[in-house]
Amino acid sequence: MGIKTFRPTTPTRRFQIISDFAEITKSKPEKNLTVPMRATGGRNNHGHITSRFRGGGHKRMYRIIDFYRRDKAGVEGTVLAIEYDPNRTSRLALIQYPNNERRYILWPEGLAVGDRVNAGDQAEIKVGNALSLRQIPPGQFIHNLEIQIRKGAQLVRSAGLGALIQAKEGDYAHVKLPSGEIRLIHLDCWATLGQVGNSERKSFSRGKAGRSRWLGRKPHVRGLAMNPVDHPHGGGEGKSGQGNPHPVSPWGWHTKGRRTRNKNKYSKRLIVKRRHV
Repeated sequence: MGIKTFRPTTPTRRFQIISDFAEITKSKPEKNLTVPMRATGGRNNHGHITSRFRGGGHKRMYRIIDFYRRDKAGVEGTVLAIEYDPNRTSRLALIQYPNNERRYILWPEGLAVGDRVNAGDQAEIKVGNALSLRQIPPGQFIHNLEIQIRKGAQLVRSAGLGALIQAKEGDYAHVKLPSGEIRLIHLDCWATLGQVGNSERKSFSRGKAGRSRWLGRKPHVRGLAMNPVDHPHGGGEGKSGQGNPHPVSPWGWHTKGRRTRNKNKYSKRLIVKRRHV
């Protein structure tokens, strides 16, 4: 696992930095663990664009990933392969259980083909094992973290991320998230030990605009380059400044620094320290 650079044979090759994919051991996904994924173009069920500058891109199949793992408590599985997933930044580990059932999990750093993984409160404190926070000692890095008991993992799932258990108090653990926020998570919530793999991803460079188009990302047009009907910053003769006193979104919301979180949100009591200073 590492990064790959190129000789500057073209202007785009000069700046391109990608993964060497050395950790990948299997090229094609498990057929019964994939489902078709329809491209939305950023549109909702009414046909309205809710996420701008999306469209095109390569066709993909969605990999069904086991974010739950509770139904395999006490059943030891073996890592068969490490695979690429086009839908996320992390890699996938293909696990086979004694009944020959296969499942995908997020690949943590340090997990290799042939290693064994387990789940449940009796599992060993080892990378790739899933346990409740009650059984994980403070100071351990975790990922694939639940917010609500038995709902499945929702936090810390991107490449290179890891949360840290700082302390335990009552029925809650103080967990420092990758953003710097310290949040109270119930001790009966599950998490997987270790950090998510592919940590070199932050060093990658696409090198050219075409590579973004392959990923389904269209050019992000500046508001200043639009007409007044399309954006508050639009209009004017030649290169004129933005019309508003401060940078705003197409709907007039401040885009630099304005807090948008609801001050009365129910989970506010669970946040010990915000990521914003």
